Amino acid sequence: MAEDVLEELKWAGKLVDEKIKEVLPRGGAEGLYDACWHLIEAGGKRFRPLLAIKSCQVLGGSPDDVLPEAAAVELIHTFTLIHDDIMDEDEERRGVPAVHVKWNVPVAILAGDTLFSKAFEVAAEGGDVRAMEELARACTEICEGQAMDLEFERREDVTEEEFLEMVRKKTAALIRASCVIGGLKAGAEEDQLSALAEYGENLGIAFQIQDDVLDLVGDESKLGKPVGSDIVEGKKTLIVIKGLERADEEQRERILSTLGNEDASEEEVREVIDILDELGAIDYARERAQEYAEAAKEALDRLPENEHRDFLMTLADFVVEREF
Repeated sequence: MAEDVLEELKWAGKLVDEKIKEVLPRGGAEGLYDACWHLIEAGGKRFRPLLAIKSCQVLGGSPDDVLPEAAAVELIHTFTLIHDDIMDEDEERRGVPAVHVKWNVPVAILAGDTLFSKAFEVAAEGGDVRAMEELARACTEICEGQAMDLEFERREDVTEEEFLEMVRKKTAALIRASCVIGGLKAGAEEDQLSALAEYGENLGIAFQIQDDVLDLVGDESKLGKPVGSDIVEGKKTLIVIKGLERADEEQRERILSTLGNEDASEEEVREVIDILDELGAIDYARERAQEYAEAAKEALDRLPENEHRDFLMTLADFVVEREF
């Protein structure tokens, strides 16, 4: 399964990167465009563009039909990563220095803004106003979700429901939009668009929960960032929320004293991860991710049976079984 998905991701990435080259130059004052290219060239899965392409194909469209929008989705995603790294003060992304570290914060902000505007420039080539509306709506939700995530870092009483709403906006919105845009470009009917939206949103939530699991138990060389970085940054992930809910007073004190503590040692972070594991919080998150992946697959039942739908089914399984 993983090999098939990785091959498709590689194929979609090649198509999309070639399209991005058409709109994104090199150089520029202060190395602006080199900063724009930095994370694109560092790697990434090209997961969202692949979803746009496959959602188009499942309804009879071709990759070319949605290629401008697929490229736009990847540019938007990269823009969010650059700005997230600034806000979270992360120094590394995809195994390379973050843009604001390699250049500086002002250039990183400008690079993110440039990618944002270039995304709509290339999306306009597709000539579909509704597709651009979907993209714009997703961008607004991403900002709302990021604001919630930042607020949660200062709170100890974040609920699972609040967390899921944040993830629906910050992560799932662009994944949902990728699927819907693919359907729009294939001339989908409203019930088909609804199915694709449901698939994308549930898949996006599953994707983020699995990301949070990998942050604690993954392989640092595969993740491209330090294990436990969410703990140091004070992120209220589903794992942390469930752990605090189940912890006794001593465990709760240990978790909260390390959570958001930039001076925490590797040993202290590892101790918190072990506590969360002992409390069953990591397994709980895995189970919830699986539930959302299953809900995503159920939504596909309303789409035509073909090899592309089969692949979208496989992709849902891949999301919760991946190690990077």
